Amino acid sequence: QVQLVESGGGLVQAGGSLRLSCAASGRTFSSYTMGWFRQPPGKEREFVAAISWSGVVADYADSVKGRFTISRDNAKNMVYLQMNSLKPEDTALYYCAADSRGVGLLKFGRDVDYWGQGTQVTVSS
Repeated sequence: QVQLVESGGGLVQAGGSLRLSCAASGRTFSSYTMGWFRQPPGKEREFVAAISWSGVVADYADSVKGRFTISRDNAKNMVYLQMNSLKPEDTALYYCAADSRGVGLLKFGRDVDYWGQGTQVTVSS
């Protein structure tokens, strides 16, 4: 069993930065692929970024490439999402996810093993 708790969301002006954190419980954290998804207002949840258990492989949605960076610290059971050059269209509820499959399957967001409760990010223009 893995529990995920996100933090770090908030209100920021366009062009600003935020760093989201996801704290995971459970001794097997280091074996899970971790990801971030988001759900904009009135839209479906979408993939943002994912990172392999080792941290070697990472993948990003085209809309955030070059602006967002996912990272993890297996010793601390933490995963992070550094978000720079934020845009109003980045406004969403951001979710942390953990899955036993690889990055290539987690990014589809189906049958994911564990989800966090989400943290709100609002970018003002």
